[in-house]
Amino acid sequence: MPLKTSEPRKKNMSWEYGHTGEVAAKSPSSIYTTKSPSLQTSFDAIMGDYLIFLGRRSFYSCWTCCSSRFTNLEIVDRYDNDCIPEAFRSNKVAYIKDNFSPKNCTRILKVHKRMKAPIYIYYQLDNYYQNHRRYVKSRSDKQLMYGLKYNDTSLCKPEDNNNGLPIVPCGLIAWSLFNDTYTFVHQSLELKVNRKNIAWKSDRDHKFGKHVFPFNFQNGTLIGGGGLDPNKPLSDQEDLIVWMRTAALPSFRKLYGRIEEDLEADDMIVVNIVNNYNTYSFGGKKKLVLSTSSWLGGKNDFLGLAYIAVGSSSIFISFVFLMLHVKNPRPRGDAAYIIWNRKGTAN
Repeated sequence: MPLKTSEPRKKNMSWEYGHTGEVAAKSPSSIYTTKSPSLQTSFDAIMGDYLIFLGRRSFYSCWTCCSSRFTNLEIVDRYDNDCIPEAFRSNKVAYIKDNFSPKNCTRILKVHKRMKAPIYIYYQLDNYYQNHRRYVKSRSDKQLMYGLKYNDTSLCKPEDNNNGLPIVPCGLIAWSLFNDTYTFVHQSLELKVNRKNIAWKSDRDHKFGKHVFPFNFQNGTLIGGGGLDPNKPLSDQEDLIVWMRTAALPSFRKLYGRIEEDLEADDMIVVNIVNNYNTYSFGGKKKLVLSTSSWLGGKNDFLGLAYIAVGSSSIFISFVFLMLHVKNPRPRGDAAYIIWNRKGTAN
């Protein structure tokens, strides 16, 4: 026997929702309307507030980056043209390829403000596309880690073997190793340059084998760049490790070493350069950079410019949302937005 309930059953109940959070229940005999407080804020207002906040934070971060940048000191010296003798200025490629022509060059750098140690030494290359697909793929990571135990060097062509013997390390990246050298003299004394720990520790420990030694390297007829010490494992040859971490942009800097003593204002530094590396055949540029560092690293404009771009875009879009909100306002909790009160809606 069915149980009787004290409340009559509502038949054919249907629900409809308005735009402001109001709920309506409709039945054939009557309409029940429940009004709940509108908790919705205009989407335009929410996005406008969020974008203004994001823009303000971006400009603050930009100011922080720029203030840190101004504390860094740099000395930048382009030497590729000046290190060519006058007699060879019309044919620089012939000079750099001539093994019998002396490549020594002397430059004098002036310290304008006091530079506190450590002072980082970089070489900078411009118009050098390390990000070219063929160049980036021309390496064998397994060979770098395991040496001659790994025989598949097909990705390294054309620098995979020479005279029938494999090349370690193989590939165009290693073959084109940067090989200019620098020595520094201050007050008739040579400045010591610390060239240890210039590569990432993760690269030294996990990408270059501790028992892998150079083999048959730079023994071909066409020499691309610097050689390697056959008695040192690849994990200890940090020049190679730094070079093998390819750059994403055509202008880049790579760490050469560190000077671990202060340089005073008006000091004169004599730099003896051996100008070996050929950038003349493709119109590249070579620069020597001495730089101090801050908590954000070296001097770099990219991060500050990125924050300016994000902040400016956010502020601009926030004004767009503000104009939309002013042009098409929507009062909260307005009963005119209930579905059956809107024009054109049938009862």
